Amino acid sequence: MKTGWKAYLMATALFLCGAAWSQIKGQELPDSISVTVQADTLALSDQVIAYARTFLGTPYKLGAAGPSRFDCSSYTSYVFKHFGYDITAYSAIQFREGREVPSYRDLQKGDLVFFGKRGSVRNIGHVGIVVSIDKENGSFTFIHASVSKGVVEQSFNHPYFMMRYMGARRILPDE
Repeated sequence: MKTGWKAYLMATALFLCGAAWSQIKGQELPDSISVTVQADTLALSDQVIAYARTFLGTPYKLGAAGPSRFDCSSYTSYVFKHFGYDITAYSAIQFREGREVPSYRDLQKGDLVFFGKRGSVRNIGHVGIVVSIDKENGSFTFIHASVSKGVVEQSFNHPYFMMRYMGARRILPDE
């Protein structure tokens, strides 16, 4: 059973037990239970993004596997593993996993986006997770473990990323 479903079943059980108890005692349910149940009604891509955002500000460290420090590919691997998707913690291999997204105009939330290395834009050197898409402008924002700032959200419109964009892969089911 995937981790997301385990959490859903646990939250549902807690909610039902809490509802029965609150009727007996005349008390309302705590907000934390209702928030957990509501989060499980989100689309899978939104759940992935929400979980990815819990690590905003986490420092970067090459080769770190999380959760207190990440490099870019261990971060994406860690986030997807939480939802039962095992992807390699190496960006060049992640670039061969999942399904190809032909153009950045075809991106969906939750897709992995890949960028070339500083010294060699022909080789994969960085990866992030798409957070939002602006189809009108052909742009997107993504969350990633940045060397200088740790886990951050950034726009693809920055020249550094536009020059190095190499492609995208879809790990999650199509929306």
